[in-house]
This record gives sequence, structure tokens and C-alpha cells, in this order.
Amino acid sequence: MTKTESSSSHIILDQQIFQDNLDVIKKSLNTGVKLSAVIKGNAYGHGISTFVPLAENAGINHFAVYGIEEARAFASAAREGSALMIMGYISQDDLTWVLQEGYEFYIYDLQQLNLALRIAQEVGRKAQIHVEMETGMNRTGIDETDFEKLCEILSVNGHLLTLCGVCTHFAGAESLSNRERILSQAHRFEEYLKLFEKKNVHFERKHAACSAAALRYPEFQYDMVRIGILLYGFWPNQETLGAYLSETRETHDPLTSILSWKSQVMTIKQVKAGEYIGYGTSYLANQTTRIAIIPVGYAHGYARSLSNQGRVLINGHRVPVVGIVNMNMMAADITNIGEVERGDEVVLIGFQKESRITVASFGEMSSQMNYELLARLPHNIPRKILQ
Repeated sequence: MTKTESSSSHIILDQQIFQDNLDVIKKSLNTGVKLSAVIKGNAYGHGISTFVPLAENAGINHFAVYGIEEARAFASAAREGSALMIMGYISQDDLTWVLQEGYEFYIYDLQQLNLALRIAQEVGRKAQIHVEMETGMNRTGIDETDFEKLCEILSVNGHLLTLCGVCTHFAGAESLSNRERILSQAHRFEEYLKLFEKKNVHFERKHAACSAAALRYPEFQYDMVRIGILLYGFWPNQETLGAYLSETRETHDPLTSILSWKSQVMTIKQVKAGEYIGYGTSYLANQTTRIAIIPVGYAHGYARSLSNQGRVLINGHRVPVVGIVNMNMMAADITNIGEVERGDEVVLIGFQKESRITVASFGEMSSQMNYELLARLPHNIPRKILQ
């Protein structure tokens, strides 16, 4: 019998596995390319407050978030000296705090640039900016029609700005079907870079590549890459993994998920043949059945669509989820796996003895992609680092 936890489930991040993943990624980076660790979506569900120290332990000192809530979570977790880049929306009120903290942030239109200049003047701190150019993603980024005005503003406001970077984002680098679009974007970005040089506007870094682009288009790694999903031990899609294995001639996936999600047996019940388990009539016991009740449900991120579909690990055995996944609990059939006791460990994602449940298999069963499933893991599940 394992020691029981005070919470209904907990998440563990493995420091050594993270280091192994990082070593794999670094082998694919060109000499001198800086890695910015993307921690948006609560560090892809891994927890910013836990993941940032883990990444810092491995030598990472530059991070990227989408918005201000993530930035504040980073501020509470990071060591002195770690840099932050905010890639998305910042309100006028929050921009003052961003400048005071010295954080880097994207400029994606001229209105945001003018606002940054005004607040920089007010607080007496330079705005640390990355200028995002529109190259064909058609989402955020400064349009070609505003280029001349942009250069004029940048040129005359050097006392209020630090030009940390110029960047763009590729529209689906993980899929070969997008190749022509990606190459077109890269060409437009290169043209902007030449025009900036002609205008004598110089940036500290140029960056365009996310995880998929860094691997599939290494010629566009420039000075920095924004790596997210790879750091956590996942591939953007199976196509990216296939291309990597083909190019490197490796025979197996070199990345491993750093995340394990565990709970424990809450209680054990015996159900007579012919009786239903849980809500409704979705599961009928066709024999005397022993079930373990697990205090995890869809409120904790275990999808209701995994009702009668999911699998968990108990005592090293892969056992089926039976009946409807409730808001806060679910049942697993333990009839054929020998002795199980109240408090025994239950693995929802991760390893137990020789068995494993991956996020990929978990996601396939629930019709969720890795990104979506991970980002939906609630913030209040306790997270800790396995050193």
C-alpha cells in the first residue's frame, strides 16, 4: 500500500527527463541560437510556478508567455536574471507594470507602439520591444502599409526603446502541406530584414521559429527559437516526429513526457452481475465485478468522453474505466489484477512498473490533441519536481 496524498491527484515533473529532452533539442539548433522556453497555457498545463524553476535548473534563462496573468505567474516563480517575453495582449494599465519590471513584449501594431512610447516616457524606463511583422499568418503583426511609419517612429525614439527583436510566426510549420506558405512567409520576412538594414534600424535578435519550424526549417532559426511543446516531451504532430526520425536516422522517439499525473484508490466496491455502475445505464456488470473508485473526474481535466474508454494503471496493470466519468470521480475495473487496497497509487498519465499511459494515447481516446489536453489540466492540481 502506497502513502496517500492529501489532494485527490497530483502532477510530477521529472527534472532528468527534462534535461534529456533539452539535450535532444539543442542538437538540432544551429550554433549560437538562443532558446526561449514558451510557457503559455500555464506552461502547457505543467504549471508555470513549477516548470520555470525546473527549466532554470537546466540553464534556461529566457521565457515567453502570451498574456499578463502568465507574466505575473512567471514573476512570482523566476530567479533574478531570467528574462521574459510577452507575445500577446497587454492592456494599457498592465503595460506600466511590464515596463517597470523590464520585461520584453511584442509590438504588433502602431497603436501599441505609440502607447508603449507614452508609458515609457511617463515611467522613465525604456520599453523592451520585439517588433512583430505580418508575413502571411494574418493574425497579429505590423502590415507592409505601416512599414515606413514604423521605421520613422523607431528611428526617432531610441531614447525610449530597446529593440530586443524583430519577429514573425509561421502558419503551420508542422505540416508539409503548408510548406509553400511557410517559404512565402520566410521570403517576406527576409525582405523586411533587408529593408530594416537599409533604414539603419537594428535589432538585437531575429526570430521566427517555433518547435516545428526549428526542426523542419533550420535555416530559419536565426538568432533565437521559441520552443514550447518539445520541451515538455511531445511533438507538434506525428508528421514532425516522422520527419525527424527520417533526417536523423534514429530508430525511436528520443523525447519523453516530463509529466506524470497520479491519484489513489479512494475506496473499493463489489458489484453483482446484472447491476449498472455509476450514472445511467452505460455500463452493465456481466459478472461479479470489483471496482476501484478514483477521486478524479472531468472537473480535474479527465475528459467525460473517456467514460467506458479510458485506461489507468493500478499495481502495474492497465485497467479500464467503467461507467460515466463524473465531475469528481470515476470507477476502474480491478476484477482481474489481484489484491488492490484503499490508498494504492493510480497513474492517469505516466509510468508504473513496466506499464505506461502516454498523453498521446490519452488524447486519442478523448479526441483531444496534446496541446489541448495538457492546457486543460486545472491550475489547482498540486505540482512538484522530481529531482
